[in-house]
Amino acid sequence: MKRTTQWLTIVIISASMSLLGCTPALIGGGAAGGYKAATDERTVGTMVDDSTITGKVKAKMMDDAVVKARNIDVDTLNGEVTLTGMVASAEEKSRAVEIARSVQGVKSVRDNLNIDSKTWGEAVDDKVIGSKIKASLIGEPGIRSLNIDVDVNKGVVTLTGIVENEEQKMKALEIARGTGGVLRVVDNLKVK
Repeated sequence: MKRTTQWLTIVIISASMSLLGCTPALIGGGAAGGYKAATDERTVGTMVDDSTITGKVKAKMMDDAVVKARNIDVDTLNGEVTLTGMVASAEEKSRAVEIARSVQGVKSVRDNLNIDSKTWGEAVDDKVIGSKIKASLIGEPGIRSLNIDVDVNKGVVTLTGIVENEEQKMKALEIARGTGGVLRVVDNLKVK
């Protein structure tokens, strides 16, 4: 029943976006995804494996009675899963990590989950901070910004992805740290 409701919601949203003229946004998102795949430092096989792991972790979390998957961002890089977000209890945090570890192909799990909650204003602030960092990364020559995932929770920024060299890594971290409202930066960047 839960799966049927989720699929129905996806179909309704997609149809609504098409009727509202948002189809170019969907196509543009696909083009950006294609660019990301073309510039990613991982092999196609590794990207597929990582995407599969991320999907399986999210699906297991969605089916779990304890974990609220919508509050947890899952990133996978070379089989290493990073969980970022807010959870309501120590039990939910522990269960989310347990679920991630149970998925075949997961080499390790980095737990960046916080037991806390966000106000609506904090959520908006985090979106603004994330957008500013992404825009700065896009404007920075030499950095493949689509290879860097930016997650923000209550001003704590997590950067995950692959960069070509240590200089690019340091520049990305500098950009994140120099953005207004950032309290701390968690470095999950890997050098190629």
